[in-house]
Parts: sequence; C-alpha cells; structure tokens
Amino acid sequence: MNDEARPVAKNFYFFDEGDGGDKRLLGGKGAGLCMMVQLRLPVPPGFVITTEVCKRYYESGGKLPEGLMDEVGGAMRKLEGLTGKRFGDPNNPLLVSIRSGAMLSMPGMMDTILNLGLNDGGVEGLAKRTKNERFAYDAYRRFIQMFGKIVLGIEGEKFNDIFEEHKERVGAKLDTDLKAKDMKKIVKQFKRVVRKETGEEFPSDPLQQLERAIRAVFASWNTKRAQEYREFYKIPHDLGTAVNVVTMIFGNMGADSGSGVAFTRDPATGEKGLYGEFLFNAQGEDVVAGIRTPLKIAELEEKYPQLYKQLLDISEILERHYREMQDVEFTVEQGKLYMLQTRAGKRTAQAAVKIAVDMVGEGLIDKREAVLRVEPSQVEQLLHKQIDPRVKVKVIAKGLNASPGAAVGKAVFDSERAKELENAGEAVILVRPETNPDDVGGIIASLGVLTSRGGMTSHAAVVTRGLGKPAVVGCEVLKIDLEKRTFEANGTTIKEGDIITINGSAGDVILGEAPLIEPKISKEFEKILSWADESKRLQNWANADYPRDAKRARELGAQGIGLCRTEHMFFEEERLPLVHRMILSETDEERKGALKKLLKIQKGDIKGILEEMDGMPVVIRLLDPPLHEFLPDYEELLERVVELRTRKRLKPREKRELEEKEKLLTRVDAMREVNPMMGLRGCRLGIIHPDINEMLVRAIFEAACELKREGRDPRPEIMIPLVGHVNELKVVREQLERVAREVTAKHGVEVPYKFGTMIEVPRAALTADEIAEYAEFFSFGTNDLTQMTYAFSRDDAEGKFLFQYIEQGVLEENPFQTLDRKGVGKLIQIGVELGRGRKPGLEIGICGEHGGDPESIKFCHELGLNYVSCSPFRIPVARIAAAHAALRAGEAGRERYL
Repeated sequence: MNDEARPVAKNFYFFDEGDGGDKRLLGGKGAGLCMMVQLRLPVPPGFVITTEVCKRYYESGGKLPEGLMDEVGGAMRKLEGLTGKRFGDPNNPLLVSIRSGAMLSMPGMMDTILNLGLNDGGVEGLAKRTKNERFAYDAYRRFIQMFGKIVLGIEGEKFNDIFEEHKERVGAKLDTDLKAKDMKKIVKQFKRVVRKETGEEFPSDPLQQLERAIRAVFASWNTKRAQEYREFYKIPHDLGTAVNVVTMIFGNMGADSGSGVAFTRDPATGEKGLYGEFLFNAQGEDVVAGIRTPLKIAELEEKYPQLYKQLLDISEILERHYREMQDVEFTVEQGKLYMLQTRAGKRTAQAAVKIAVDMVGEGLIDKREAVLRVEPSQVEQLLHKQIDPRVKVKVIAKGLNASPGAAVGKAVFDSERAKELENAGEAVILVRPETNPDDVGGIIASLGVLTSRGGMTSHAAVVTRGLGKPAVVGCEVLKIDLEKRTFEANGTTIKEGDIITINGSAGDVILGEAPLIEPKISKEFEKILSWADESKRLQNWANADYPRDAKRARELGAQGIGLCRTEHMFFEEERLPLVHRMILSETDEERKGALKKLLKIQKGDIKGILEEMDGMPVVIRLLDPPLHEFLPDYEELLERVVELRTRKRLKPREKRELEEKEKLLTRVDAMREVNPMMGLRGCRLGIIHPDINEMLVRAIFEAACELKREGRDPRPEIMIPLVGHVNELKVVREQLERVAREVTAKHGVEVPYKFGTMIEVPRAALTADEIAEYAEFFSFGTNDLTQMTYAFSRDDAEGKFLFQYIEQGVLEENPFQTLDRKGVGKLIQIGVELGRGRKPGLEIGICGEHGGDPESIKFCHELGLNYVSCSPFRIPVARIAAAHAALRAGEAGRERYL
C-alpha cells in the first residue's frame, strides 16, 4: 500500500470502534476496553485518545495538537448522547475519569483522575439527582484532591493531612463514617489549599478541567518514576501513553455499590479461580490505596451470589479470549456491574509455571506457547530463596548481583568464626573485603557472602555460584574494619552478630531480617523444562570442578560439563602444601615426588566427575592461572619477614620461621610478573613446564581407563587454554597425545577423547582456521575474551567505572553479563566461520558465565553453536533460554506442540 492509499489514524476512537488488538495505538487499557465492549461485556461508554497524539504532544514541546480539543468536544457531545447526561450540566452532570494507558503495562507509574466535570453547581445537581448528598460531596472532594495533586502539582499530603485531621476531630474511624456535612467542610478546606498553593481558584469549567487533565496524563509519561520504570524493564521511551476518557461509574453510592480488583487465577500459586479484593461503598483507588481493609472476593459471593457469578462468567470469557490469566478492575453501581480494565496479570514464578501448564491441559495454549510464557528470570526465582516482594525492606548498600538468591544471617568477618557459629547452629553471612581459597570452608559454612571488592568472576562469585549460595560482591560503599569486626554503609554500622539480609539476585544489602520465600520445584516446572528440551537445539552443559557439582548439574538437566577447572582442585587446603612443594622444589626428584602425589589426588577427583557424567562429555581445562597464584601473597610475606627481622630477640621457633619465610619470599619474588594475567600461564606454562600438564593428562586417562574397565562410558575432552598461535596448540597437543596413548595402551582399553582449545585471545579467533587444524573442539572463554577485547580488567572495571558507563549511556549493557555482539560477538562469529570453514562439524561452545545469560544464549543459538556452559544452578534458566531462542527463531515446528 502506498502512502496515499494508507488510511490516516484518527486522534481518538470510541470503545465500540477501536481495534482491541492494537495496543501500540490505543495503549493496553484502551485496547482492553475496546475489546470488552466488542465481547459485549458491560463497560461504561468512552473513547481513547491515541498514543500518536501523545507523541505529537512531545514533538511540539508539550503542546496538544491543533484542533484536538475541538475534536474532543465533539466526542463529549457524542458521549452525552450515549449516556443521557450533559458535560457541565448543573442538574444532570456527565462525569468522566481520565486514565493513562501505555502499550506495555506500567502499574502505578502514570496518573488517573476521577469524577472530572464536577464543580459547585454540578455537585448540587448530583446530590439532588441521586438523593445522596454525602456521595456527591465525597466524589467532589476526591476530584479536587486528585486534580490538585496530578494537574496542579500540589503535594498530596496537604490534602491527606486535612482529611485525616477532620476524621480525628469528629471521631470517624473509617472514611465511610464521615457525614455529608463533613464532606462539605473538607471540600471547602481543599479549595483553600488550591487557592493558597496556586494563587488561583479551583477551575470550574469542565472543558478546561478536561484539557488540563489530558495534558497532565500525557506529561505523566515522562515523570522520573515512569522513566526509571521503563529503563528497569527495558520498555522503549518512545511508545507514549493513550488517554482514556470513560464515563464515571460510582462505587461510592452506598451499600449496594463498590469497587474491586480481581485475578482470574491466584497470582501467587496459579490456582484457577477468582482471587482479589472488594470494598463496598468505595471508588477504585480506595482498594489499591489501602485506606480501608478490603474484603476477599469470596465474600462478594456470600452477599451477592448473582453478581459474583456474573463476574466469574466474565472472567471465563476474558481468559478464553486472551488465552491468558487476567487482572481486572470493576465497579458496582447500585447493584449493576461494570468492567473498567482487563490486562494480563502479574504473577509469581511459581504461578507462571502452573498457569502455563494448566492452560495447555485446558486447550487454551500449546506447549510451545507454554514454554514461551515462562521467562528465564522467573526460572531463576524458582531455584533460590527470594525476599517476599510484598514486604518493604531497608536497603543500606548495593553491590554486584554475583550469585542469585537471598539469605538472612548474622554478619561474621572471618571464615573460622563462620564455621564455629555454623557448628553451633547459627545462620551466618560471611563479610570480607574479598575472599581467597582459604575462605572456602567459611563460604560453605555461610548462607551467603558479602564482599566490598571483586567482580563477577572473583573468587567469591565463582565459588558461591558453584555452591548455589547467594553473594553480593564489589560493594564498594562498605567500610569494613576487620579488627573491630564491623562495617559501615551509608551511615549504618553493622557489628559482628547483627542480622543482615543479602539479595544476590538484585545486589542489595538489607538491614535486619527480611522474610524469605522458599523455592519450590513442582511437577509443573519439571513438565515445562521437559517441553523446553523438546524444542531447543543448543545443548546445556555446566561448569563443574568437583563431583558434587557435576552430580547437581546432571540432576538439573546438564547434558555435559563444558568447563572443569583443574586449578580449583589445586586450591583445596590439604593439597596446597603439595602444590607448594611442586612449585618450589629445587631438584627434579623432589618435584616428581610432589607431582606423583598430586596425580593420585587429581585422578580421584576427575574419576568422580567422569563417573557422575557417565556417557556425557566432560571438558577438562588444563592449568590456566600463573603458578604464583598458588603461593602465599608477596606483600603479606614481606610484612611478616620485616616484622621478624626488626625484633631484637627471636625465639628458636621464630628463627626457623624467619629462615623459611625469607627463602619463600625469594622464590615468590622471582616468580612475580608485571602483568601476570598476560604472563607465564595457560598453554605457555605447559610448554615451559610440561610435566604439570603431563601429570594432569595422565590423571585424566588413568581415571577414564579405570572407569572403562568398570563398564562405564567416560568421555573426556582436554582443553588447552590461552592459545594465541597455532604452534602453541600443536606443541602442547603432541606432548599430551603421547601420554594419552601410553596410558590407554597400558590399560588395554579404548577411551573416546578429544583435544581442543579455549578461544579467549583475540588472535586465536582471527586465526581460527589455522588452529582448527589441531583442535577437535573450540570453547570460547567469553570472560577473558571480553577482558582482552575491551582492555578491561573485569574486577577493576566493575568496581571503578563500568556502572557509571552504563548509567551515562557510554555502554548499554555490562559486557561481562551479556555478550557484546558487535565486538566480542564479532570475534566469536569470525572464529566459528573460520573454524568450521576449515573443519566442518567442529564442536563449538562457550564456557563463560555468558552461558547462563538469556540474551547471550540467543546469540549463541543464532551462530549455530553446539552448547553453552554455565554454573550448575543456572542450568534450568539456560534450558528455558535455549528453548526461547529456538522457538522465537521458528526452528521448532509448531505442529510438534499441538
């Protein structure tokens, strides 16, 4: 259709003519009202001013389009004809509500004005016509209060204080206890507030009231709270809001009137049936404002069974039409029911899963849509304790949401104390500037971890994610005093033993004990995951360093291990002395002795993981970090040596300690590097010190061969890290292939295995065709690849400037949480195309934490990767995200889900 033939959208539509499916033009509320009218449900007459008018309002600098109010005046005359009332008529006034309504729901973010059209003459006419003076003046005081706050910008508390003071003065416990004479006095006081605050009388011209209210609703689209809400929920800022002009229905006309909100299913559990609240003799805002305690919707059934049945029938009609749980608002005026809104209902993660599964059983949706109805973020909530969203909490600091879930416990400042209190049955939160391998015992003993330093790949973050414990890291506002055992955050001091709550899903540190919701894994959840598995193409593997991690990963649906870090095994307390001896040994014999003992231990760990993952691939990464990371900290050693040297007299034990520490300091100093993350580590270490890698590969194949002889099906894949040049991979692989052949020959068994590499150096991605000659698989290490591509140190960037970058719009997303498609993603794309161009069918995956991020998973699906790998506890999240990626790309044929 050319531009000349395309129909021009009108500025407004009456509810019986608007397209109930066009939320973009009519907003969610307007589209819902139009659809309910077209479904022949009881809806008060009205019309919608479109979102396009809102856009033109902002394009012209906050001015309504020329001629709009003339059109609105015409619409009001039509409304008069539909209602038999007249706008501004003192004897039979037509009153309307003015309601916002964006395309995407933004509850409470924008403004609504009720009872518009009232003035001193109209209120008298309304009182006479209804024979209810109290009702008329109650409506008038509400209108002045709402118009004064929303349109005139008067602080709402100024009206609330007057109202509450008057109630107290006359001894009224509830709003409904106030008489007509009280309402009249309140109206006068409210008008005085308007005069004082604005210097003008309250506007009495209904058309002026209407124009100013329309402007105010359009202006509410760009309030600070609305903008912040859109930014948080990633709602585009250019959608605009519609304005709904709706004939007023009065729920405050007496005992046979009222207002309510209801869900067609329980939003907390998903159980089918009406769930909501109702207030007799009240307008809609009374229900949500909590001014009076509402009744449960079931009580409406007891008093007005016919009304309840009508509401139940309407709910069924709406669910059948929308194929979705609905959140409805309604008003009863003198026994007659009117529907004022319908929209998809907000729900808990548990409810989302149950509703999706139940609706498949009811024939409303298919399996495909059921999977798409459950968001990955909701799955994450199901797997961890969460803070009860209905309760207000005091957040005293914010850090990085390093590991999801919430925990409550006593603040403790060292691992030994954490273990002591845990043994005594106490719940504790470990608070440290940062954690290190010595803190693992304390982390295990704690319910959660809070650190003032570190990023999303820090020791605390990685360990807690692996254990499934919540963690907030890099909370730099914390001033931790380890000697006094306190921390201070934004003026609040926490002493050891004080109760705190951490929310690892949001990065919040909360004062005191916040109520938690227990995770529940239901049969419906298992069903949704099984449907997701039917649709996805990407496999979901896990990062697991110990047999317990592998066991949990498999229970949660992992189809392999994408990253087993051998260095984490080295960090275990009982092994560190052997690692020290291996690194610091002065003779080959001493070094070989240490390696022999380590081989036995490593073989046990690797055998345990291969056994847990029987029949599935296990990618084992050879030693990656520089050796000095396994040794004591240089600065701490130096401090102790200086302390001992400056003492006048040393005891024999202290002399021996000084001699050992000086010797150790010399070795540590010799191994120090200017930039250790780009120094002697990864494959370079394997080339310079091949015996370490050879020990690890021997342990892997000894374990695999033993399992093979036991009738198991081990499938090890050995990953050589930090390759930047094809010759590095060539040299290391040739060394290790000899060991693999030697061990399998000794045991007389065949073990299926692969040698591959981690692509984490940009040069490796750019020369992936050469590297593919010697690799049977690629695994993109997206954490390090991001660091090297951006020239960011992740811990420093997240601690110092990255979040300011995001706030200021320098970066849209944290590239360590969501893959940077344009930069890092382009390198991955190049690597995939070059690698498979040289070796079609090359197995390729990612093993950074991006493997659990839904947006990153979508990108990996688009590139045709074989798998994504993430922490065990994010596997269900990744399964749903992989299914969403496939379903939205249309790869899972719809017929499979009918």
